[in-house]
Amino acid sequence: MDFIPTDAGDTGNAGDGGGKPLPAAIRPRWHPKAMIYTVLVMAPVAAFLWIVLSGASMPAAVGIAAAPGAAAAAAPAYLNLSLLLAQITVIIAVARVLGILLKRLGQPQVVGEMIAGLALGPSLLGWVWPDASAWLFPAGTVRYIGVLSQLGIVLFMFLVGLELDLSSLRARGRHILIISHGGMALPMLGGGLLALLLYHDYSTAKTSFMGFSLFLGCAMSVTAFPVLARIIAERGLGATSLGATAMACAAVADVSAWALLAVSVSLERGTGGVCAILLRMGLGAAAFLGVMFFGVRHLLAWYWRKAGTDGKGFNTNGFSLILLVVLLAALATELLNAHAIFGAFVAGVAMPRDAKLGAAIKARMEDLLVVLLLPLFFAFTGLRTNVGLLSTSRDWWLAGLILAVAVAGKLGGSALGARASGICWREAGALGVLMNARGLMELVLLTIGLQDGVITPALFAMMVIMAVVTTMITSPVLARLVPVPALRGHAPPE
Repeated sequence: MDFIPTDAGDTGNAGDGGGKPLPAAIRPRWHPKAMIYTVLVMAPVAAFLWIVLSGASMPAAVGIAAAPGAAAAAAPAYLNLSLLLAQITVIIAVARVLGILLKRLGQPQVVGEMIAGLALGPSLLGWVWPDASAWLFPAGTVRYIGVLSQLGIVLFMFLVGLELDLSSLRARGRHILIISHGGMALPMLGGGLLALLLYHDYSTAKTSFMGFSLFLGCAMSVTAFPVLARIIAERGLGATSLGATAMACAAVADVSAWALLAVSVSLERGTGGVCAILLRMGLGAAAFLGVMFFGVRHLLAWYWRKAGTDGKGFNTNGFSLILLVVLLAALATELLNAHAIFGAFVAGVAMPRDAKLGAAIKARMEDLLVVLLLPLFFAFTGLRTNVGLLSTSRDWWLAGLILAVAVAGKLGGSALGARASGICWREAGALGVLMNARGLMELVLLTIGLQDGVITPALFAMMVIMAVVTTMITSPVLARLVPVPALRGHAPPE
């Protein structure tokens, strides 16, 4: 495919983020958006769907018979409160220390918290000091951390939906679709190809190839929207066109990925034929979205006006109403055979678009999430991630292949889409690097796959490694492509 000439496309001003789309008067008429979208998005998606459908004839997986977690049944019938408090204390302390340390090294603090979760699990503590690991996290007791972490993820997804800026998506229109969907289509195709290679040995016996390939397609194409926002803020890119475009692209990509994951989860959890499952899901989703956007949103807007838009009337009763909406929405999608996080996310998007209301909700919820519930989720993920399961050279070769496909697909697809939209190569590459960060969103998705028995613990470990590495490489590579002093005229913030 022929790109817009470099000398025309590189005229963006580095001082404001540069890389703005070319004016229509000088944009080549032979380069229509529809053709770009067809080549970058529709063709890879068609190839991915062909893989999904043709893979139905593959031999059944020979992995474990059910999702891991059966050991939780051996847990004591009562809650050992002193042990749980000790576990939470250690998790918060380690997460804080490593978060601060990684931030000083130029990484987002969330990267340190992710590593802290892995360090407390069998991959490090259980390997270096098994007696301490067995004392602090005895078999069966981790499920209590799991319950708290799942509540944290539901509330976290609500905040993600609350922060979704729909106005920025409308403002950038087709350019955002090309960049974000281009950054999804290629990694999704890579996930489909990986599914052909991994399904037989790294999926569970109860999982269909369709569900497995759809899940891998989602896992390869997701972007860490909250981590991306933190990186952009810490790099001082929030006021630039690069930062705004990256946030809008990440939002579209994540909404698309979560919708695809909802289909995948419904197919695995539902009963009956594929068409019947999809029909039930479609009707249920339509009814749910109608209630949320045409009923609940107007109810909350009325309540907010009655409480007073200065925020003073937003008391504990108002916050209780918000929590009830989030929990009921999460329950509704769980009953629809999707997952609770989808309902929580939609609840956030359905909130009235009022800056003061959003600030009031975040003020009450964010600190509890960041300090307590999210570190518990990272620890819960780390306690179920055992790098020791990658015991052969083939396992590590496949882990490297997954990482290479993830980076090449996401970075390449996003950068090509950005360049085809008229953004200069340097900032197109920066967009690709930003979209490649997977972080917390990837861990949420992988946890769903492990709990539902779509992937085995070994593949879970490989994908967690990929999530951590792709997030860690974002900041240093971005610093080389788009130095902050060149953009903002001052050193990076500490």
